[in-house]
Amino acid sequence: MTTTAPDRFGGALCPTITPFADDEVSTAGLETLIEHVIEGGIEGLVPCGTTGEFASLSTTEYRTVIETTVDVADGRVPVMAGTAGTSVAGTVENIAFAAEAGADAALITLPYFHTANDEAGNEAFITAVADEAALPCYLYNIPSCTGAPIAPETVSTVAGHDSVVGLKDSGGDFTYFQDIVERTPADFQVYPGSDSLLAWGLLGGAAGGVCALSNVVPEAFAELVAAVERGDIETATDLQAGITALFQACVAHGFAPTAKAGLAVRGVLPEATVRPPLVELDGDARDAVETAIDDVLTAVEASA
Repeated sequence: MTTTAPDRFGGALCPTITPFADDEVSTAGLETLIEHVIEGGIEGLVPCGTTGEFASLSTTEYRTVIETTVDVADGRVPVMAGTAGTSVAGTVENIAFAAEAGADAALITLPYFHTANDEAGNEAFITAVADEAALPCYLYNIPSCTGAPIAPETVSTVAGHDSVVGLKDSGGDFTYFQDIVERTPADFQVYPGSDSLLAWGLLGGAAGGVCALSNVVPEAFAELVAAVERGDIETATDLQAGITALFQACVAHGFAPTAKAGLAVRGVLPEATVRPPLVELDGDARDAVETAIDDVLTAVEASA
């Protein structure tokens, strides 16, 4: 199936958390979050990714999150729906639902239980999904969850498919990121998924970034992107330093728990609830997150 890449994806994209209240998805909380990040300058939403705890959602909850995100965004920013699955059929079904809900693109991972016994299997999986996909597909390289990276050779090959239009790289290996940029066509959109690499990714040819902490301090990510675009590298690196300090909490405690703690600290959401096996941050960790947030926001004010 041939699809067309959306022209609007670029800049700071937010992989939105999924708010919970009384162990249910809070659509009111999700609406509050989306308004918060759009007002903060975020240029696209990525629901039901890793930070969105997609693997802890029921099918009904997953669909509620996608539909709510599209409805609240209301065309103001595009939506790249997380559609990961462990089978071709399941992934294609998720993409079909996201398309029906009004999403603009799909984010797909390699299977995260039965991993490929040969790299040819990963290419076959991506191609089979792309052949049936109802939306443009962005690959999601996250080897910590899938067991292995998507080989650069595989990315180069599938980048020639009409429906495979980009890649989010959460591997944290900047050499890999650069290799992907060099091996793929100019219109193949590559995004760093590691918050600590955003500035360097943008300088190295990234279309933007998909960064967990943009839930918490969207204005910092929007300003960093703007600084790079206007050639103000000093401001960009100052902001990157602050973001990287906050990112260390994500490395230590996990993306969803840290982002939710940060949102509670800022008063955006009342709860920082996560689902097992994730756990909330303790008091000392939350205090460290609060200090790091204050430092980032100070850097944003200094850049104004």
